[in-house]
Amino acid sequence: MDLLWLVFLGGLAALPPVREIHKQLILVGFGVWQLSEGRVLSRSPRHGRVLAMVVKIGLATLLIAHTGEVAINSSYFPIFYVPVVTAAMLFGPRGTLGWTAVASGAYCAYLLPALRHYSLDAYGRDQLALRVFFFFLLALIINRFVMESREAAAGLLVEQERTRRAERLAALGQLSAGLAHEIRNPLAVIKGSAEMLSKESAGAGALPMELAGYISSEVDRVNVLVGRFLDFARPLRLDRQPVDIPALLDRALADAEHRWPQARIVVTRAFPPGLPRLVADRTLMERVFANLINNAFEAMAPAGGGRLTMGASGETAGIRVWIQDSGPGVPSELRDQIFNPFFTTKPAGTGLGLAIVSKIMDQHGGELTLVEGASPASPGARFEVFLPYGEHSDRG
Repeated sequence: MDLLWLVFLGGLAALPPVREIHKQLILVGFGVWQLSEGRVLSRSPRHGRVLAMVVKIGLATLLIAHTGEVAINSSYFPIFYVPVVTAAMLFGPRGTLGWTAVASGAYCAYLLPALRHYSLDAYGRDQLALRVFFFFLLALIINRFVMESREAAAGLLVEQERTRRAERLAALGQLSAGLAHEIRNPLAVIKGSAEMLSKESAGAGALPMELAGYISSEVDRVNVLVGRFLDFARPLRLDRQPVDIPALLDRALADAEHRWPQARIVVTRAFPPGLPRLVADRTLMERVFANLINNAFEAMAPAGGGRLTMGASGETAGIRVWIQDSGPGVPSELRDQIFNPFFTTKPAGTGLGLAIVSKIMDQHGGELTLVEGASPASPGARFEVFLPYGEHSDRG
């Protein structure tokens, strides 16, 4: 592209007026900036974009001043397409329109000195208006193409990440299943031996009975952990039926309040009236919400209180549910890891809770995202669950 730019500028330099030194220097300026623009943008994306527009509009304004007897009539006026196209590629729709207006204003500024010596007839007004309209038309067309390309690229990256995560989960699932089955066999032997030891030690004193009880309880705890591994590893079979999302959230909230009876959590519900039911697995979705709400309660419990907000909204393709807490939030450096299996910051955690929740959402064709993390402006964590409508969903 840099080579093509140099060829393009060289072609302009060979066109009349060839001996206009200012024109040639301005074209050299275009070339130097174009070769260095990429580095400037990479070092300072925000300020670099503004600098790129200022430089290109300035150079274009100078060029038409030195290529025509009357600047606004210069045949080089299409040079303003360069900053217009740059704006369309670097900014969103509003920024594109704003910078295109600035470029158009810089071009039309030469109308004032021209009116001192010439009059503007109807034909001249039409020509000027057409040129400005084409600036905006080109800007909007290119900006739309750029925005659609960015959205497509972002969607592709998300899909690739989902595929990679699914492959990792499948491999870890197979490993977990194998380990779980291998662990359960000796656990059963240990459990049975502890029960026999407990019976045989009935009259031998308190210590043997106490030790046998410890063995039995710890085996039960390991069995629970192995069960979680199997839940993560085994394929899910969805029992799809119409479900009421607010009712599922209320049941999950009741479970959390039962587990944390001393927590002083203020709960706010934000459910619009007439929220449609959708087709999903009732048990698995309740498990999703229970995991997220329990995590929120656990995050707020050390502070002795907090605020939990549960809400939902109907969208064109499905229902979006959010759960927001006022806890310490998720540090930015951990946001990309919390959905990975076996990653946890809890001393007694297994790191499978959010991984299983994410797997359930994948099976439903939905998605689970962490929208907000720890920040001074918005403390706490906000998890959003998006569930698509099924074929028999009640959309009202």
